[in-house]
Amino acid sequence: MSLYAADKLIGQARQLAAEYRRTMGKPLPGISNEIALHDAIRLLRLKQEDTTIGGYDAVDPSRNDLRIQIKSRTIFDESKTGQRIGQIKADQPWDCVVLVLMDEDYEPYEIYEADRDELLEFMDQSSSNRAKRGALSVARFKIIGRLVWSREQGLAPEIWDNQAG
Repeated sequence: MSLYAADKLIGQARQLAAEYRRTMGKPLPGISNEIALHDAIRLLRLKQEDTTIGGYDAVDPSRNDLRIQIKSRTIFDESKTGQRIGQIKADQPWDCVVLVLMDEDYEPYEIYEADRDELLEFMDQSSSNRAKRGALSVARFKIIGRLVWSREQGLAPEIWDNQAG
């Protein structure tokens, strides 16, 4: 499948997911992860990995094939607190986690990255059982990590040096 075809399909998936939520009052299961995976790979210029490997979804060729686990969260209401991301599996191989935040139209607006050591240190030191299991809030992930892409600014050059093109 060509890149154009994939981009077109993801665009249609965004529209379908947004319309489904508006009509049915609940999100379409599983679609935000697929959209976020595509967006992270495209926006951060990553290389997708075989999903059967486990632990990570992509590598960054410009950073010695850094293994990246991609997580997503669609934020429908900014005023709601305590929104969580999917569980981070500490026992699997990965070097960092990227969190793609999307708006109600399933469009990315921010991407954060947190290193493995920083995440594992927080999980080990936390008194929260959820955090120890790798279930973090979006707010906590943003505190631990750093903004690497935003809709307004694009890539953060001090972190992502793969902007040559």
